[in-house]
Amino acid sequence: MRKIDVSEAIDKARFGRFQWTVVVLCALLLIADGYDVFIAGTVLPTLIREWGLSKPEAGALQAWALFGMMFGALVFGPLADKIGRRKGIAISFVLFTVSTLLTGFATAPGEFTIYRFFAGLGCGGLMPNVVALMNEYAPKRLRSTMVALMFSGYSVGGMVAASLGIWMIPQYGWQPMFFVAAIPLVILPFILWTLPESLGFLLRQGRQEEARRIYARIETSERLTGDDMLVFTETRGAAASVAELFRHQRAARTVLLWVAFFCCLLLVYLLSSWLPKVMQEAGYAEKASLMTLFSLNFGGMAGAIAGGWLGDRFGLPKVVIGYFAAATLSIALVGFGLPVTLLFLMVFVAGATTIGTQILLYASVAQLYNLSVRSTGLGWASGVGRIGAIVGPTLGGMLLAKELPLQQNFLIFAVPAAVSTLAMLAFAVSHARRTEVAAPVAA
Repeated sequence: MRKIDVSEAIDKARFGRFQWTVVVLCALLLIADGYDVFIAGTVLPTLIREWGLSKPEAGALQAWALFGMMFGALVFGPLADKIGRRKGIAISFVLFTVSTLLTGFATAPGEFTIYRFFAGLGCGGLMPNVVALMNEYAPKRLRSTMVALMFSGYSVGGMVAASLGIWMIPQYGWQPMFFVAAIPLVILPFILWTLPESLGFLLRQGRQEEARRIYARIETSERLTGDDMLVFTETRGAAASVAELFRHQRAARTVLLWVAFFCCLLLVYLLSSWLPKVMQEAGYAEKASLMTLFSLNFGGMAGAIAGGWLGDRFGLPKVVIGYFAAATLSIALVGFGLPVTLLFLMVFVAGATTIGTQILLYASVAQLYNLSVRSTGLGWASGVGRIGAIVGPTLGGMLLAKELPLQQNFLIFAVPAAVSTLAMLAFAVSHARRTEVAAPVAA
């Protein structure tokens, strides 16, 4: 009987139609996810006017969706390790699209926060699962690039939200922005019918026939015989538990990644929630202020794709350090009364190095842990990051309520980026040492 290691086969396989299918389908899911997340920043100035909200109240209103994202990441990441990626993705997707649709019917802040909390549960659960699935099917030599390409859908969703907001909110109000979120439900059956289940999960469940059908789509040049058995090198890993994330000399690296996640998501949701409102108060028209949100997400898409490509060539830790350093500088400069062209350039760089870096951090986590705890690792890193995401809009509301000078606000906003730079520098040093120690042992 011949045993075929599918993880080795995936790493050696040509990146063909099957892998591109996974990239495109996961990207479509994340476009919907990104739209749901960034819709909040587009409607926030309108909600403040219509409901008479103070800035701290508006920040708290945004935080409820982020509470949901935190719990969603903590629940649906480990759950998918037990029930499968496709089921985890389907549950998360339906939850956030339906909840976002219902948000458009909210007539008061209380209703709005309830619907946004449940939408956040779904958004938080989707992200770690699509990252884990893409990470499994991408060849090692292209893994960072493919995860980044897939994740660029998240930024595309943000650009769609900003573009629709520029056209729709002045004419029709904020409610239709949430109704649009129901459209992706139409394509969900097609996505679930086409999206493959995790091979590692199938083999852990003993579902050889299903795994063989998927393997035949990856390795088209090899025919399996009845005696062949597919195996996954990581299939016999440890049980999915948070304690496992701190074993095998991973404790320091796990904590440092969590610090980076916390600060990075704080920045992403601080900027996405408050940037349009801050720009309006600085004297920009509503359309111009929403264009900054478009520029932020366009930068996120470009930064993710470029970062994935660079990460495959120079190593993710080095790229992430450089990105966070650039984020520190660009965010600080936004508040210095720059000319319009330079302002949009700095916002673009800030998006590339915060939203883009978030995507690279997910890839870093996926590569740190083995298959059996990968969704757990992604779920917990994302969950800890969501605490930062909750702090971001709330902190922004409190700072803006103090009416500090614009320059001082953005200097404060840049502090988390500086902390992340130091955390990832320490991670890179620790990771390099562990790799050097492991290499002679493996030899």
